[in-house]
Amino acid sequence: MTGGLQEWPEPIVRVQSLSESGLHVIPDRYVKPPHQRPATTNHHHNVNNNNIPIIDLGGGRSSDEEIWAACRDWGFFQVVNHGVGPELMDRAREAWREFFHQPMEVKQRYANSPMTYEGYGSRLGVQKGAVLDWSDYYFLHYLPPALKDHDKWPSLPSDIREVIDEYGKQVVEFCGRLMRILSANLGLEEERLQDAFGGTNIGACLRVNFYPKCPQPDLTLGLSSHSDPGGLTILLPDHQVPGLQVRRGDDWITVKPAEHAFIVNIGDQIQVIN
Repeated sequence: MTGGLQEWPEPIVRVQSLSESGLHVIPDRYVKPPHQRPATTNHHHNVNNNNIPIIDLGGGRSSDEEIWAACRDWGFFQVVNHGVGPELMDRAREAWREFFHQPMEVKQRYANSPMTYEGYGSRLGVQKGAVLDWSDYYFLHYLPPALKDHDKWPSLPSDIREVIDEYGKQVVEFCGRLMRILSANLGLEEERLQDAFGGTNIGACLRVNFYPKCPQPDLTLGLSSHSDPGGLTILLPDHQVPGLQVRRGDDWITVKPAEHAFIVNIGDQIQVIN
C-alpha cells in the first residue's frame, strides 16, 4: 500500500538513462545482497535442459488435460494457437520498444506516482533507500472500463493506443478461455473462476518491462524474484532479452520461449480460490 503518497520518497532516476550514460559501475542502490545476485543464487540453471510445458490450445480436449498437468506440476506453461494474432503480438512488442526509445522529455509526460503506479515508472514501493531493480516499466489499467484512462496511455508511436486497445481485447478473450478451462478442470461450472474475479466487471492491467543493458549484470536483477498476486499473468516475451526464470522445487529453470507463444503464470489468487 502507498498510504496515499503523492510523490516518490526520492528523486526518480531512469535506469535507461543510467545505461545510456556509459557508466561502468552501477550505483549502490541497484546492487543486490550477495544471496540474491544471479551469480551466487543456488541452482540457478536448467535441470536436464528442462523447459516449462508448451501447450497447443488448438489441441481440443487433450490441451485441457495438458493445462491441468502443467498447473499441478509447474504453475507455469506456454501456449501457442491461443487466438491472439501473431502480427498483433509482434506489433505490440515493437510499439513499446519504440516508446522506450522516444526522447526522455516525451516519456516524462507520462511519469507515474505512488498513487496508482499508472504510467512511466522506474521503481515499485515507497521505502526510502530500498535496493531497486535494473529496469523501467509502463503500467496501465485496461479493465474495468471505469479505470481505463486514455490520458495515461502514450501517444507515440502514433498507433500505440490502437495497438494497446486491440491487444488488450484479444488477451482478455484468451484469459476468459483459460479461466473456463481451469474451472472445468477443477470440476466447477465454466464461469466459476471468471465470476470469482468480478464476472463482466473483471480487472485487467498491462505492465511493460524495459531492461536496459547493464555493465555489471552479475550484481543486480532486472526483476527480483516474486510471485504474482493476481489471478493470471499472460507474458509476451521479448526474444532479444532472454533471462526469465521460474522456480520448480529448489531449481531455477530458464524459460526458452516458443515462437508467438504466451507464457502463463498461475497467480496467487487462483491458488487460494476454493
